[in-house]
Amino acid sequence: MVKVFKNSNNTIKSIDAFYDTVQLGLLNFKEGVQHFLNGNQVEFEQKLNEVEKLEGKADSIYRSIENDFYQHSLLPNLSGDILRLLDRSDDMIDKAKKSLSQFDVENPHIPTQLKVDFNRLVELSILTTEHVIPACRIFFTDPEGVKDHVQKVLFYERETDKFANQMKRKIFREMDELKLSEKAHLRYFALHIEEISDVSEAVAHILSAMVLKIRM
Repeated sequence: MVKVFKNSNNTIKSIDAFYDTVQLGLLNFKEGVQHFLNGNQVEFEQKLNEVEKLEGKADSIYRSIENDFYQHSLLPNLSGDILRLLDRSDDMIDKAKKSLSQFDVENPHIPTQLKVDFNRLVELSILTTEHVIPACRIFFTDPEGVKDHVQKVLFYERETDKFANQMKRKIFREMDELKLSEKAHLRYFALHIEEISDVSEAVAHILSAMVLKIRM
């Protein structure tokens, strides 16, 4: 088993804490959307506040890790790649925070017949993160184990895209009772949820490239 970090336990702990924070933020995002769809305003606001706090904490941990790399010259051949990986991973919770904030600001009307679809879209998009985060963690201890997780990320990202397109077709072709502006508004919210899976895919591609790099 190849280890990327051999004598940097503090850095490993910081990276673990970073991914713990990102993962918790994404789970709170998922629950927050569910509360919004169910009309649970108090619980929704609690989840929004929690996601905002966790997003800020993830940023803080990332800056600390970045500082460690620059101050201690850790892994000069990989430092740029690792920081790019962490930065893109941070985009997942950032997208989640912005999406949940827009639910709060714009308060979209989600027709009853679309609530199950929105829940499913959130589940699929978050599934990509639930596989890419373990892939990121394992890279630092067993890079060869990354491939299996990456394949699952790519699978669920494609499933998210397919389901999102089905939703959009349903909105624009079947829901004649809605105005065009209402359809566009619903598409906007579906798109922002879908984008979380797109970021997961980008993180997976960065990981795959890093595994190839350390094999050289």
